[in-house]
Amino acid sequence: MKSSSDERVEASVRKPVVVSPLARLGETRHLGLVVALALLAVVGLVTVPDTFATTSNLVSILSLAATIGVITVGMTFVIIGGGIDLSVGAVMALASVWATTLATQSYGPLVMIVCAVLVGTGAGLVNGLLISYGRMVPFIATLAMLVAARGLAQRMSDRRTQLVQQGNEMIVELSTTRVLGIPVLVYIFALVVLAGWVVLNRTTFGRRTYAVGGNPEAARLAGIDVRRHTVLLYALSGLCCGIAAVLIMARTTTGSSTHGDLYELDAIAAVIIGGTLLTGGRGSIIGSILGLLIFTVITNLFILNGLNTSDQLVAKGLIIVVAVLLQRRALTSRT
Repeated sequence: MKSSSDERVEASVRKPVVVSPLARLGETRHLGLVVALALLAVVGLVTVPDTFATTSNLVSILSLAATIGVITVGMTFVIIGGGIDLSVGAVMALASVWATTLATQSYGPLVMIVCAVLVGTGAGLVNGLLISYGRMVPFIATLAMLVAARGLAQRMSDRRTQLVQQGNEMIVELSTTRVLGIPVLVYIFALVVLAGWVVLNRTTFGRRTYAVGGNPEAARLAGIDVRRHTVLLYALSGLCCGIAAVLIMARTTTGSSTHGDLYELDAIAAVIIGGTLLTGGRGSIIGSILGLLIFTVITNLFILNGLNTSDQLVAKGLIIVVAVLLQRRALTSRT
């Protein structure tokens, strides 16, 4: 049952608008993303029929998507809330390095997992505090965290790759153990997506996230502590980075300061492709995950076809530009 505060938030943020045919088309954006995925699958079946549709390749796509996907869930919350987080890749790298130091590994795999999650959440809290109470612009605060976290990870590891030691195989088993032919880490990814969807669509926290991103002043007047909520959003993003660190340790059996390079761009791109507004106030977890899968399949197709990595980056850049232009056109049609 909605509280009076939530009702005031929704009344303040939502305004009646005349919905044009183009705006209605935007409401079916998830269907458009599914169609795009289907077209990419057709391209794969035509260009590399012997390898694309194999079980091993599909599992490889899901495993690759899992790590960035967990980060994408946290990024979706932050962007809907009107922010941005450029530090997610570096925070994930720092969490993986901290969890794989010999001192941490000596306590066993459970402590390694807890360490990674706490480091990620702690870095997210610092971001949130700097933005909310330090009144720093999110771009600058998270950029500073990106540089600092990457530098601290390099210092802690002495720029060396740290292996998961014998006795901590439980971490590696998240990638090697399969249930119904699918690695456990993919199930962890699915659980994070499900939890994110429930929180965003079925809780007061989710409603307040939309309110803060859509109109922070109206949200404040409705009784929401905007600064505290912003801190929680960045802490949630950090938590997702910690979970992603565990997944990448499982996939690579290592902790490294080079993990997560450009993951922040992939996560932001997936969120944009999924229909989330960069200005905040609108978006969905499902859309973000579909956007992520589109990028992951594109990467897979380029690899299977032996195409240049630089061409792949150009293709992704063009997709981002088209997605933003479509967003702007849809917004214009609503006014």
